Amino acid sequence: MAVNEGRSRGARRPTLEEVAVHAGVGRGTVSRVINGSPRVSDATRAAVEAAVAELGYVPNTAARALAANRTDAIALVVPEPETRFFAEPYFSDMLRGVGAEITDTEMQLLLIFAGNDRERERLAQYLAAHRVDGVLLVSVHADDPLPDLLAELEIPAVISGPRSAAETLASVDSDNYGGARSAVEHLLSRGRRRIAHITGHLDVYGAQRRVDGYRDALGDAGHGADGALIEAGDFTEEGGRRAMARLLESRPDVDAVFAASDVTAAGARQALREAGRRIPDDVALVGYDDSAIARHMEPPLTSVRQPIEEMGRAMTDLLLTEIADRRPATRRAPRRQMVLATELVERRSS
Repeated sequence: MAVNEGRSRGARRPTLEEVAVHAGVGRGTVSRVINGSPRVSDATRAAVEAAVAELGYVPNTAARALAANRTDAIALVVPEPETRFFAEPYFSDMLRGVGAEITDTEMQLLLIFAGNDRERERLAQYLAAHRVDGVLLVSVHADDPLPDLLAELEIPAVISGPRSAAETLASVDSDNYGGARSAVEHLLSRGRRRIAHITGHLDVYGAQRRVDGYRDALGDAGHGADGALIEAGDFTEEGGRRAMARLLESRPDVDAVFAASDVTAAGARQALREAGRRIPDDVALVGYDDSAIARHMEPPLTSVRQPIEEMGRAMTDLLLTEIADRRPATRRAPRRQMVLATELVERRSS
């Protein structure tokens, strides 16, 4: 009977030294085999692996991480209130992608909210203690101090979309500009001419790029963007409802709306129905994200699909590369800025 089969529950775990004695090699050789070093002969590797299997040895990953000055943990930081995280499909899709990418690694994932000053202060103290190997930062606003703090602490970090065109941190984003253009061009092709835009938070660079795409698509078609048709939103359903109500009051002739998110579009739909406007007969409606909300609305919502889950996977892959590449900043390769393609998914709302 093998030794690991004969040990009773709760028996003492074998040590690295015991594996070394069993295999007839030194402790350092066992360590090199366990850590995948190529500086070991095939025969020695086979002997160590056989001893590990027979003794039921399990590496102490915590001790290994400590010795390598690692925590084997990354944080997904959301600088938003928890209520928004659980209300918007964007965040759950992002989390699904991150989780899928670390499944085959030894990394643990921490989900941290930093939606107010107290939470941000507590997070700053946590990060300063270097309790994680790296950070994924989503929904970043222009005035958010966290990216600069991460750079100052030299903690590897990747953000979901740059703060500006001059972003210095690694980032992964979707083509916000191109996605907005495709939405407006689609509405123009359907004969709509008084096309409104309900924006997202305009201190988010991605929301700014969607406004740029909206304006340029209208301009290239010979229809200059009317400032009265651009209404500020905040990516929320209630924000979309209020913005749509203001648009109907100021521009009752509006015949199409491009909303900065599907959640915003759901709020806009509510205001349109309350005003007796039919979708798409009176007002065509297009959202952004192509979330489950878009598919389940009535009528189903035309929406710009951004590959959110793929963005989460790409961010995680990029962060793991950054963690592995711990060279001094002066010798580090330039930060990568990835932009993933979007796709317009046409449904009955337009």
